[in-house]
Amino acid sequence: MAVTWFVSDTHFGHRNILSDRMHRPRPFASIEEHDERLISRWNDRVRDDDIVYHLGDFAFGGGHARARGIFDRLRGRKNLIIGNHETQGMRLPWASPPVHAATIHVQDAGMPRAQAVYVAHCAHRVWPGMHRGTLHLYGHSHGSLPGTAASLDVGVDCWNWAPVRIGEIREALAETAAREAGAVTAAELAEAA
Repeated sequence: MAVTWFVSDTHFGHRNILSDRMHRPRPFASIEEHDERLISRWNDRVRDDDIVYHLGDFAFGGGHARARGIFDRLRGRKNLIIGNHETQGMRLPWASPPVHAATIHVQDAGMPRAQAVYVAHCAHRVWPGMHRGTLHLYGHSHGSLPGTAASLDVGVDCWNWAPVRIGEIREALAETAAREAGAVTAAELAEAA
């Protein structure tokens, strides 16, 4: 059975992504090393029949031929949620037409029911279905915007340069929920004292 993966902000070909001006400068000596590492990490996880949602900023710089060459090397059936750097990305042969945001339903093997997920390039404070259990995944912030118990950055900066599965996402969300519950409990105890 196919696995569903999420990834964002690969920025293939974008030399400035290595700059010290970035919130989390990427630890690569060159953009070529960067691109090859991300391709390798992607292909180590994703199988050809898997589904990948790329939440924006696929490639920036390097030209269409370079972006297409990288795209063709990446495994999986790739879908694009449009980011703010999509000059190259919009011209690639995605499995479905690129959109700005969408609610999808994920039911990988072992999941008793489908999980609704709202995907967009930028984080939202509110999103469709949030009060009915819909999760929200985003990119754009390169790890500078903390997630909540129901929303999370799936950019490569946050996930060791690789796509992430819904199971891993749920684990991270549960850890955040536990921290948030602990903070609330601590505040309640302090207020009661």
